[in-house]
Amino acid sequence: MKTKLDDEMLDNVVGGIKATINTRANSNAVVRSGPSKQSNQVDSLCNGTSVRTSGESVYNDRDGITWYEIYEPIHGWVEGSIIGL
Repeated sequence: MKTKLDDEMLDNVVGGIKATINTRANSNAVVRSGPSKQSNQVDSLCNGTSVRTSGESVYNDRDGITWYEIYEPIHGWVEGSIIGL
């Protein structure tokens, strides 16, 4: 018998925090390979996209930005100012 997991059940299995990308404009969010403006862009996400993050942040002194690692729907790093936590 298969059981379909709802979001709450999935949180217990996968862990992490659900958040929403909010660029405050009709532009995409840049997803980078690391927590830095100097890291390569690996992808982009549309404004309003739901993501999962551990909720942990990294402040980068060099660019003065707090970054969050996301792992769903893709893996990478986004600027903290655009993630609704």
